[in-house]
Amino acid sequence: MEFLFADWLGTPAWLWLSFLGLVAALTAFDLGILHKEDREMGIAESLKLSAFYIAVALLFGAWIWHARGAEPGMQYFTGFFIEKALSIDNIFVISLIFSYFAIPARYQYRALLWGILAVILLRGLMIAGGAALVAEAYWVLYLFAAFLIFTGIRMVFAGDAPMDVAGNPVLRFISRHVPVTRELHGQRFFVRTEDPATGRRALSATPLFLALVVINLADLVFAVDSVPAIFAITTDTFIVYTSNIMAILGLRALYFALAAMVHRFHYLKYALAAVLVFIGSKIFVADFLLGGDKFPPILSLGVTLALIAAGILASLWKTRGAPEPDWPAVKEGTRGD
Repeated sequence: MEFLFADWLGTPAWLWLSFLGLVAALTAFDLGILHKEDREMGIAESLKLSAFYIAVALLFGAWIWHARGAEPGMQYFTGFFIEKALSIDNIFVISLIFSYFAIPARYQYRALLWGILAVILLRGLMIAGGAALVAEAYWVLYLFAAFLIFTGIRMVFAGDAPMDVAGNPVLRFISRHVPVTRELHGQRFFVRTEDPATGRRALSATPLFLALVVINLADLVFAVDSVPAIFAITTDTFIVYTSNIMAILGLRALYFALAAMVHRFHYLKYALAAVLVFIGSKIFVADFLLGGDKFPPILSLGVTLALIAAGILASLWKTRGAPEPDWPAVKEGTRGD
């Protein structure tokens, strides 16, 4: 019992175990009950399931607010909404990857589930590493802040060129060194096929596995922005991790609702750019203009919500009636080559 109350990264172990238990229960319920069979998810079901995950995340944040106080609660909600907004860009990239590998909609949900399980682990490692750096050297936060400001400014002037899936070096490496089938085999990531050179049966990857690999690599790129952003809000590792994971958990449900209309969120990137610049700037403001006093958490939450809401509303208004763009066609011979 002493282990449950032992401090782990600034938070009692039982809180970490409770959160991980909640994540495991939600995943088991989703996969084992709601989606035992591979099928295409409709927009209505996607919106309902996404609303469920958002409600769970908000209730968890309300519990943090009640159990640990208003400041950690506001920090959690700020991190959650930033990560949720950044996920919209992630959805476009995921759609592009599935389109490139010609993955049918009925197999996409399960692939996203395994991708998110990998994200839970990878984000944990990145956040633990970030926490260790900040604990050893506070000035690392200034590097995070400067990086966020630079990233926000770069987002404003960056073009809208789509991700070059075929040119991904990891994908090329796998395709050259691992046998890859040209066709899907249901929801399987690996199958045994006959080697034409030796006649022996060998383990081969499927295009679904390649899609999963590229999706996780894309998430690592997005994490380079989102992890410093939440550390710029709080250095509480529990708040950093839980807000990130709660936002990501509902991503696979939200994907099917937004993938068909993600082109309508064109102006959101400017709002996200402003959020990143604001979050990065407030560290310098607090330390050098406010004499080390904390930037008011309620102000951080309010500005973040206002900017994200403005970006979403402006996007929906400006793109009303806009035709849906054509997805890149899948070229014969590209899957697994």
